[in-house]
Amino acid sequence: MAGPGAKTTLADRPKVRLDKWLFQARFFKGRELAADMIGQGHLRINGQRCAKAGHAVAPGDVLTFAQGNRIRVIRILQLAERRGPASEAQGLYLDLAPEAPKDEAPIGD
Repeated sequence: MAGPGAKTTLADRPKVRLDKWLFQARFFKGRELAADMIGQGHLRINGQRCAKAGHAVAPGDVLTFAQGNRIRVIRILQLAERRGPASEAQGLYLDLAPEAPKDEAPIGD
């Protein structure tokens, strides 16, 4: 019996499908696109390759995947109830690999 001071385990954390979270966080225009990318094996959760769009993710998980010409490394901060505006979606994650400033010259030039 869990009381008010009971510790939560990893299994007790709220979770959501991976493809749904990527769609709600506005990384993809549709769940189908997210599911296709995941199904091709191009995504890692906490360093482990994932090929199932229905894999459950929770706050604290780190996702690594390619998007366009860059590699995204994202820590999930919270889950969403819906796909909201971009400003709301940006609060769902922390970008661990921020983009380099555009005014910097590439290395080697």
